Amino acid sequence: MGEIEIIPFEAGFRQAVIDLTIDVWTPIFAKTKREVPGFVFEAFYPDGWAARQKQDVGHLLDSEPANIWLAVKNGRLVGFLGLRFHDQDQMGEIYIIAVAPQYQGQGIGRKLMQFAQERTAEMGLSMLMVETIGDTGHAPARRAYEAFGFEEWPVARYFKKL
Repeated sequence: MGEIEIIPFEAGFRQAVIDLTIDVWTPIFAKTKREVPGFVFEAFYPDGWAARQKQDVGHLLDSEPANIWLAVKNGRLVGFLGLRFHDQDQMGEIYIIAVAPQYQGQGIGRKLMQFAQERTAEMGLSMLMVETIGDTGHAPARRAYEAFGFEEWPVARYFKKL
């Protein structure tokens, strides 16, 4: 059984990253759609969440490939991470992280977070941040972040239909 490697993004993995994103978020967005106000979901995803996700992730891969890291096992993509640095806040930010459904629960997400932590420390920054939604679909992510040692800072975001 092969070891997990974390490598810089390579363009040959572009479609695999997008496909993995859709696989990971399909069950999550099913719950999100049921739990957020309909007008909010429709405003964010007028063409559907998958179309928006493909567009957003594709843009990230094209515009900031140096910030994307891939978890690869035996040449196959099993997860990925987007990591930005905010010097003025002394902070690294995990702005996207995903592990293929069939590889979840095997420590790959933890390995990606550990990688992000080490890179952030190497940059001389003092903290690492990750953000997610409070719905039930994202509960496993919140548990993983808390198990890794992240502390929640509650944020209130309000929407009003016009």
